[in-house]
Amino acid sequence: MTNNNDHAAEGGARSKWRRILNRLVARKPLEVILSEGRKTQMNRVLSRLDLIAVGIGAIIGTGIFVLTGVAAAENAGPAVIVSFIIAGVISALSAFSYAELASMVPISGSAYTYTYATMGELMSWIIGWDLILEYLVGSATVAVGWSAYIVSFFHDAFNVKFSATTTQAPVIWDSKELAFKVNHGSYINIPAMFVSLMVTAFLLMGIKQASWINKVIVCIKILVVLLFIFGACKFVDPDNYHPFVPPREGNSYGVIGIFKGAQRVFFAYIGFDAVSTAAQEAKDPQKDLPWGICASLGICTVLYIGVAAVMVGIISYSELKGIASPLTYALQFHDNTKWLRILIEIGAICGLTSVILIGMMAQPRILYTMARDGMFPKIFGRLHRRFKTPFIPTLIAGLVCAVLSGVLPVDILADMTSVGTLLAFILVNIGVIIMRFTHPDAERGFKVPGGPFLIPIPGAVIALVILVLSDGPTLYRLLIWLAIGVVVYAFYGYRHSRVGNPERWSEDDVAYFGDGGVIFDGDNDGHEHKGQGMENVGKSDPSALLTVGNNQHHNDSNAGANVAASARE
Repeated sequence: MTNNNDHAAEGGARSKWRRILNRLVARKPLEVILSEGRKTQMNRVLSRLDLIAVGIGAIIGTGIFVLTGVAAAENAGPAVIVSFIIAGVISALSAFSYAELASMVPISGSAYTYTYATMGELMSWIIGWDLILEYLVGSATVAVGWSAYIVSFFHDAFNVKFSATTTQAPVIWDSKELAFKVNHGSYINIPAMFVSLMVTAFLLMGIKQASWINKVIVCIKILVVLLFIFGACKFVDPDNYHPFVPPREGNSYGVIGIFKGAQRVFFAYIGFDAVSTAAQEAKDPQKDLPWGICASLGICTVLYIGVAAVMVGIISYSELKGIASPLTYALQFHDNTKWLRILIEIGAICGLTSVILIGMMAQPRILYTMARDGMFPKIFGRLHRRFKTPFIPTLIAGLVCAVLSGVLPVDILADMTSVGTLLAFILVNIGVIIMRFTHPDAERGFKVPGGPFLIPIPGAVIALVILVLSDGPTLYRLLIWLAIGVVVYAFYGYRHSRVGNPERWSEDDVAYFGDGGVIFDGDNDGHEHKGQGMENVGKSDPSALLTVGNNQHHNDSNAGANVAASARE
């Protein structure tokens, strides 16, 4: 009798762990995701040109106006040009994968939603948590760069000098000793906090207004970048290109320095993925999202290489160490450049503003999508009645961004953003491969050229290599953030997700948030089960329940459980 009880207990334990494992790998069916996207309450107002402008607005910013000098001085020297090319290639490979998945799954969740459809709940949570870090810290990085250029602008245009006490972070990061140090005489970066809160206010008022502001700013900063390239090229001194690849010094320069420079300037390319977060506000997402992603990246790559080549040609790379506004700083050593410096500063200020705008537009929409899946409290998934924007996530993101930008230096923020984005790129490339096999006949507005392996595999491998080459402390910070995320998932997401806990969702919740008729397989086969007749559920009865099987065999419906509720909005 005791043996029978022991065997029963052992079998029960195995069944419990099997059920938990199946939960962790449970995927959200593509049909359910698309059904939710079609029923969005957001305003579909963004055209193809708007989406391209969103991409350019997010890409051209701190990476080119600030981090170019940091990467040249501390990592690659004049070979920072090669670093930009490497980072551009990595981004292009991943951009193709983003474009395919965005055309298949035009939902605001970006890589989070793609991962949920391909790799299951736990991995989707991890990448969603990672994206929260990427966009929050990324916006804070740009806000710090904005502060540096606003200080420089007032000095050049009006001879007004702001005190470092209120315009710089209280700590700095020593990249050689890999340690924080006190920035004596500095207490808080007020301009960075100001722009974070200002952009938050714009975003709360609606996506269309933010889109118009972004398009105007994009035109200004493209013009300014071209002015720098063609206005400063006459000051290029060929001697500044020698040695093109400085001899290695520890973790700096040499070949390793070029790749570390690529990891750092990779931040400059972050932004095209933000296009996918506007999917539910695009007029024709399946066709226009790939255009927005690929066109914006292509335009910015050409401009970046031109700026990097001119910058290291007009000043020795060693002079750029610790400079947060390298373009205008380099021009100071040449005569009759005051007005060019002022124009560049205006363009940089405008450009950085648009990057903050897009970054802080994207992050709340990730949080919004995760909340609608039950991964965060439901209040984060509700829209403002008048403006149709995710009000609570936007407000919280703005406040957190303001705090981070006020107390942390630009380089530490940029490195954290870069490693977070590289992780997202790895999973998106893998997601394309999986979706080609699990959903071969799904409608795709764009397909990665060369089949499922030629581009996605190199894209994932190269992103992984650059990620591994990051400084140890940067990787540790990422791992700590992800570990915190796993704990949050265990105590909240696992217990409240709609995929695994439909009983926690009332009919009113389902009616507001849309279809969620999916449940994990609690037994052996590991298959997820999707709602039958999703489009017809609730048409005649808004409170209709969607019955979903929970058995080992798809055809054995009698062993299933009616566990997932879904109602048509």
